[in-house]
Amino acid sequence: MSLIRDVYSEVILEHYRNPRNLGALPDPDVTEKGHNESCGDDIELFIKFKDGIIQEVTFEGKGCAISQSSASMMTDLLHGKTVAEAMTLIEDFKLMITGEKPFPETEQFDELAALKGVVKLPIRVKCATLCWNTMRMGLRKYSEPETAQ
Repeated sequence: MSLIRDVYSEVILEHYRNPRNLGALPDPDVTEKGHNESCGDDIELFIKFKDGIIQEVTFEGKGCAISQSSASMMTDLLHGKTVAEAMTLIEDFKLMITGEKPFPETEQFDELAALKGVVKLPIRVKCATLCWNTMRMGLRKYSEPETAQ
């Protein structure tokens, strides 16, 4: 039972019940869809940029508490980041969620650290990283439009 509590912490359930940045943006610069074939989770990201900085990122989707709360946390974290900063955070998160790198004990990662219980359930890693992988594709589409296709 402790493993289930670790994975489905109050922070995760709060983001699942009351997701931040939920809904489509009017006139986004980039939209990107992601799908987790192993469980059926879906995500669509809507991203607006100004001078290479993420001004807004929102999402719509359906899926488990892990995938949807991860999207809620990610969209909060990436507001105001440059493309390079966002790409670094995406790669760092993927290393953290697979246990290859510890979650730092900083305010920036407080809520994301709620997902560290997923490390104990490798099958759920795809749920937690769905939005992050989708965001990476969207950032590539924005910064390398000719090669992102």
